[in-house]
Order: sequence, then structure tokens, then C-alpha cells
Amino acid sequence: MAILNVHHRTSYRYSQPVEFGEHRLMSRPRDSHDLRLIDTTLLIDPPASALRWIHDVFGNSIAIATFDRPADTLTFESAFRAQHYPVVSDEIVVEPYASHFPFSYSADDALDLGWTKERVYPDPEHRIDQWIKNVLDRTPGGRTFETLVAMTSAIREQFQYVVREQEGVQSPLETLELRRGSCRDFAVFMMEAARGLGLGARFVSGYLYDERLVGAASGMVGTGATHAWLQVYLPGAGWVEFDPTNALVGGRNLIRVAVARDAAQAVPVVGSFKGPAQSFLSLSVNVTVTTE
Repeated sequence: MAILNVHHRTSYRYSQPVEFGEHRLMSRPRDSHDLRLIDTTLLIDPPASALRWIHDVFGNSIAIATFDRPADTLTFESAFRAQHYPVVSDEIVVEPYASHFPFSYSADDALDLGWTKERVYPDPEHRIDQWIKNVLDRTPGGRTFETLVAMTSAIREQFQYVVREQEGVQSPLETLELRRGSCRDFAVFMMEAARGLGLGARFVSGYLYDERLVGAASGMVGTGATHAWLQVYLPGAGWVEFDPTNALVGGRNLIRVAVARDAAQAVPVVGSFKGPAQSFLSLSVNVTVTTE
């Protein structure tokens, strides 16, 4: 168990004062058995004229800020302290009927998982299917959990991590063709692969521990900003965390903030401004995670 201090700062700069539209923020985790919030803060500059909180369709905490005066900068600073109780791989237990491929979810689970089991991107030449088959062929016995672990490791080994400033995600076929991508690209790629096996998968946005704080293996990437990975639903184990960027399984080093069916539904900050397009100068994001 670790007590974590997370600080997330997002700042926009403009060449002249502009008017701000509504902004939606996903920065507050939800209390659960593996993460207990101790306290939280949210500072906005210039101050919002109104701030309200809602739960979205996935149960995530969303802050909605509105503004009534123009400015040439806009900054959001969110912070929280929390106790983290990550699940380790040895504690993940899959129901016997689902421990090997192929298997079918129960009727209730299949109904509730719904669109999380449906593939989103076209694969006319079945190239992703072939990649899935290659992983299955290298996983003796076709065990469900071990196959997903092998997928996580294969992405880490075969693809190169890059920081991509562009909005959105690459399609899984682009990621496979380029053999490189950001953490969100890898998460979407593995979601599509897991769904290709008939599994429910969803996108996760959150934070990654600094490896120096927890003694993780060297080479961890994605710190210093928001991070993305995925969860796969396994009967008996529930939603299990998989981070293909760093080949992490089970939640260690990962601080979950939001979950969604699609990456576009879990963007940390979404908003708009009114003014000349060329007035936008820069966006900076900084995340720090420390322990007590």
C-alpha cells in the first residue's frame, strides 16, 4: 500500500484574450477497494463562473466549468492524495469455465458488457486477426489470462513507444503497420485484439507511477503526463488492468481515473474558445506523482 500525491497541471496560452466555452475535466478518481481518496483539490485560473460535478454514463467524475470573462491563459490544476492497493498478478483468479479459449460469457455478463465486446475498426485483410493468432500460437494451452499477458508483452517488445502530440488515436492497422505509437494507440490496438477474441475491453485514462518510487523495471515510459491503458473483463477476476506500453498487469504502477468504451470518451480536458484561430499559442501538460 502506498500513499500517493498526484498533481496534474494543464495550461493553455493565447496571443490575445479569448472567450472560453464550456470545459469538461476528468481528473478525479473514483473511490474503490483499490484506491481510497484522502483529499482532492481543483484550481482554475481565471476562476470559472460556475463549476458543477456529474457522473457520466460510465460512472466517471466529470467537472464542468463555464467562464464569463476573456483571458489570454487558462490553467487547470488538479491534485489528490490517495491510498493505493494495486492487485498483483498472483491474485488474479479466473473462473474455471473461462480459463481457456474459447469460452462464452454468461448471458447476463454478455448483455451487460454490450458494445465493449464489439470491434470498432475495419480489418479487411485480417492482419490483426493474424497478429492475434501468432500470439495464441506462442501461448501453450490457450489459457485466457496467459494469452492476454503474452499480448501485453508482445506489444511492448514489437512496437516502439513515441510521444504523439496530435489529437486522437491511430487506427489499430496504422499501429501495426508503423510498429510504433503512443500509450493510447497501444491501448486501442490491444482493445481491438482482445475484442477479436470475444472479450469485453475498455479504455482507461489515468497516471503512471514514476518507476523510481516503486522499484519497477527500468525502461518504463509514459510518466510526466496522463497515461492510457486498458481493462479486460475476465469472469471471476472482473476488470483486469493491462498496460501494453510497459507490459504491466494488474494495476501496479497505474492510477486509474476514468474508464470508457472508446478513447475519445476519456480525454482528460475537453473545451473550446472563441477567437482568431491563430491566437492559440501552446498547450502544456505536467503530471507529478510522489509518495509519502
